[in-house]
Amino acid sequence: MRGSAGDPIRFGLRLAPMCISTSFALRLCVSPNCNSCYSCSSTMHFKTDINAAEAGAEPPVLIPTVTQGLNEDLLVEAKDATSFEHQMTPRQALKIYPKAVGWSILLSLAIIMEGYDTALLGSFYAFPAFTKKFGTLQADGSYGVSAPWQAGLSNGAQVGEIFGLFFAGYASEKFGYRKTMISALVLIAAFIFIQFFAPNIQTLQAGYILCGLPWGVFQTITTAYAAEVCPIALRGYLTTYVNLCWVIGQFIASGILRGMLSVKTEWAYRICYAIQWFWPIPIITGVFFAPESPWWLVRRGRIEDAGKAVDRLTTKQANINFNTEQKVAMMIHTNEMEKKVSEGTSFLDCLKHTDLRRTEIVSVVWLMQAFCGSALMGYSTYFYEQAGLPTTQSFNFTLIQYGLGAFGTMFSWVAMTYCGRRTLYLTGMGIMFCLLLIIGCISVTPSASKSGSWGIGSMLLIFTLVYDCTVGPVCYSLVAEIPATRLRSKSIVIARNVYNIGCIVNNIITPYMLNPTAWNWKAKTAFFWAGINAVLIVWTFFRLPEPKGLAYSELDVLFERKISARKFRTTAVDPFNGVTSELDTPKSAAVMVENVEKE
Repeated sequence: MRGSAGDPIRFGLRLAPMCISTSFALRLCVSPNCNSCYSCSSTMHFKTDINAAEAGAEPPVLIPTVTQGLNEDLLVEAKDATSFEHQMTPRQALKIYPKAVGWSILLSLAIIMEGYDTALLGSFYAFPAFTKKFGTLQADGSYGVSAPWQAGLSNGAQVGEIFGLFFAGYASEKFGYRKTMISALVLIAAFIFIQFFAPNIQTLQAGYILCGLPWGVFQTITTAYAAEVCPIALRGYLTTYVNLCWVIGQFIASGILRGMLSVKTEWAYRICYAIQWFWPIPIITGVFFAPESPWWLVRRGRIEDAGKAVDRLTTKQANINFNTEQKVAMMIHTNEMEKKVSEGTSFLDCLKHTDLRRTEIVSVVWLMQAFCGSALMGYSTYFYEQAGLPTTQSFNFTLIQYGLGAFGTMFSWVAMTYCGRRTLYLTGMGIMFCLLLIIGCISVTPSASKSGSWGIGSMLLIFTLVYDCTVGPVCYSLVAEIPATRLRSKSIVIARNVYNIGCIVNNIITPYMLNPTAWNWKAKTAFFWAGINAVLIVWTFFRLPEPKGLAYSELDVLFERKISARKFRTTAVDPFNGVTSELDTPKSAAVMVENVEKE
């Protein structure tokens, strides 16, 4: 049990090695082969040999090798907070952190605007009023936006996002999440005017490039904020809620587009753009009153403000064991431990030491969203038309598709309760691989006509459901959990930009694949994405670790010790130098602690 203020001496009996430690810097070694005590080593950290641990020669509990220079009281407070979070159920966490959930949900609403506008653009290519205004007359007498301009419009938004993401990476660390978010919301309200009044496709292109700037900010801030204000038990739910907001935006866009099909004038698409003005003002008002991320405040050295932020995010009356000081101590401990591994917080630091592996993981995880075949969902209405469905039925299918996406995201919350992120990713990628093969096979069947078109549409709906149960939402959880806390926002920026580059590639090749005046692959495009899927499944098996249920400090140790991705779930970790806590549960390596009165 943990010693009180009147119990300054703590004896720790450990199986291997055994040492008697006091509350002072002195450690008395009683093991002939000990290399972990202060008197026997240059640091006070256990340097467990991984191979020996696996062979049973040492307790399989990893402790960081970096010297932290933190006093034991801080370590005990940090361990108490971590142990408390490990024992917290989602229901208990919701009772203690209801305000954190509310603030996170509020900020994530900004993603609805991005999901809405990107869904508009993909569907506008099959929208009569839009194609008549910005397209050209084709040989069959209909209007259509050419493949180069489809790629240009979509890529314009992606290029804007790339610059917006880099801006967010710097601004969020310098000015905080709140101020950066408010600035982006003001900008998006201004840039919508360009889309609304665009007289030609060139002006519309400029509007999408500029709108991409705040969209990049939204992607960084919402994901990072959700990961930093909630406990371990709620981390997966609030980060994946970002994906639900994305799907909600797409669903709203599809519903409005379906309702505007009967309007033949320019107002059909202008009203769709104008609806975006509904969101900024209420979100700005909410963000203004929201507490800043306590993790950011700790990184800035504002410890007292971090404690106040934690108080604003929690309801202490829900559990008498919750302690603000312990929560802040956990943040300080994690921050100091990461500083020993990498002192800097620049983009370049994301590519150094253990952070290079973490950056690789979050980047490929997000790239998988773009390269798993989801491009067919983004162009779904146009895809349905090219597969042979009427325009009205194409929009109906798209509406159903996004409704399934919303259901899938909520179902993923249930799945994450029982399954790990890694398991869901592998399962989802495997099922989508099979569905893509089915879609491709239907497209090459000689008898495929009207019935084949309906079959392809049905398979794409199932594909959407699987995507939004697995890869779609779980990606946001992984990219928020895997990076070091000091580099989280910048790691998200790099990962999202890798995704954006992937989307640029998609936006270049997908219109050519589907457009009858270009490559005219139509549904055969599914074969191409099935091949990419197979490669990504292999990467997932060997490189994607399981972060479920792990504190950020525990993830730091696992990455520092270069543990295999397949062993993250089974490797025991103690990032607190072996100190004991009154909330500890029995471990595989027995620890017995007793307190004695000072003589």
